[in-house]
Amino acid sequence: MCLTFRNFAPAKEFMKEMQEAIKQKMTIRLGKGTLSFTKQDPADRERPVSYEPYTVKGGISMAANLREALSGGTAIRRAQVLADTPSLLVPVEQFEETNMVKLFNYSYPPGAEEQRTVLYNVLPDLKAVCLFAVNKDVQTVLGDRFDEVKYIQAMTPVWHYLHHRSYTGHRSKLYGYFHEGRLDLFGFQQARFKYCNAFDAAHAHDALYFLLYVWKQLRLEAEHDELHLVGDIPEQEWLLGELKQYLQKAYVINPAADFGTLQGVTDSHMPFDLMTLIVKGR
Repeated sequence: MCLTFRNFAPAKEFMKEMQEAIKQKMTIRLGKGTLSFTKQDPADRERPVSYEPYTVKGGISMAANLREALSGGTAIRRAQVLADTPSLLVPVEQFEETNMVKLFNYSYPPGAEEQRTVLYNVLPDLKAVCLFAVNKDVQTVLGDRFDEVKYIQAMTPVWHYLHHRSYTGHRSKLYGYFHEGRLDLFGFQQARFKYCNAFDAAHAHDALYFLLYVWKQLRLEAEHDELHLVGDIPEQEWLLGELKQYLQKAYVINPAADFGTLQGVTDSHMPFDLMTLIVKGR
């Protein structure tokens, strides 16, 4: 039987599509009640990044939402999952993988019916390890859909980027990132965390209290040291106005100024942690 070149054309097109799909990568961001999908396609010069928030249904689990969102299928075989979940920092010299589950469960006791896997990201620049957990049903759904899945705690790229940014100037800096109704407050000293904690701060008055409390706790100087805020800041103008009654140098980080105008990233409503991961990496 003799096959002509025309017989091979569909197969060649299919292989080409598969090769392009392998180059592409999907980033899935999982929050407490939020879900989004970001596709990165280096071959698309006009829009290399496509960000798509997904409306989560409150009556079903996140795993069920994820399964439904992925039911249409995708040719992309690699995924990285940005998990906006509670985290625990451990100094790298004290980290032991055999004890991490016990340590994390002691800090964040699981619910009676909660099934989760404790994971970790190493932060070599900060000599720390970040522990976090992912629901096992979510892992099962993702394992069924993708050949390769990497899990990243949402604060990891933020810490990495702002740590390098903190070397600008000579004054001490305190950073606040607002997301999912929480405020992550942290600062650095050389290649270590000087401070790191998270607070429930969906309201501006709560945020003001925590910011000033930590500022005082760290004995930062109102005249010279700096406070940098980013993310979904509640009542931003009011909060900044109140802060500047006590601090001379309180700023809001503008992602477009830091990252440029990358199509699909800084022109979207993408969370800062996701934006940082895509532009700057882990």
